[in-house]
Amino acid sequence: MLWVLPYSIISIINLKISFQNIIPLPLLERDLSHSEVWNKSINIEPGDKIQVSAPSGTGKSTFSHILYGLRKDFKGALLFDADNSRSFSWKRWTALRKNKISIVFQDLRLFTNLNVLENLEIKAALTGNYSTDEIIEMASALHIADKLIQKVASLSIGERQRVALIRALLQPFHYLILDEPFSHLDRDNREAAVGLIKESCKKNNAGLIACQLHTDKCFDYDYNLKL
Repeated sequence: MLWVLPYSIISIINLKISFQNIIPLPLLERDLSHSEVWNKSINIEPGDKIQVSAPSGTGKSTFSHILYGLRKDFKGALLFDADNSRSFSWKRWTALRKNKISIVFQDLRLFTNLNVLENLEIKAALTGNYSTDEIIEMASALHIADKLIQKVASLSIGERQRVALIRALLQPFHYLILDEPFSHLDRDNREAAVGLIKESCKKNNAGLIACQLHTDKCFDYDYNLKL
């Protein structure tokens, strides 16, 4: 084992997420009868590991952003433990994102003017759970320890994806949302990333929501949803 989560006790997860007939407003005019997500009732139970698959341009990032509270332009309801997210204040969303939901964005959203370590230490400082030594161990596990003092702007897209993944793991979470996180990783780096994700989800007793272009077998998914 390369690293250990710095929490002495991991609480039992009880966060349930429900999609209630959600339709993003940009998709209102489309035929969504084939979708297993849009305009359907879906319950994501604590600890569920699900895969959401769809071709480009059919709403994978929209799905992720709705779950993370970044998009409100939809009909229907998103519920967390039966509470409608439309009533959430920015403080409640901030608390959810800090302690219960983490995400790897498709567009990564790193600070390109900062180096790798600075990007990661900013996130670690928000939760106060990880030391620099632990960050370096995680970077070593994903084969980018030699890039820590390099500016993100100079990294390849695959290296940036690994930085974004580590950043997402530098917090407690009940669900980890992945939006095409492996699209530029070769087999070895993909396997290393999958291993680190599995370890973190296990230690957090967390669920996983992976949005992919195609179905894969990286994780032991409970079920697959076609967008």
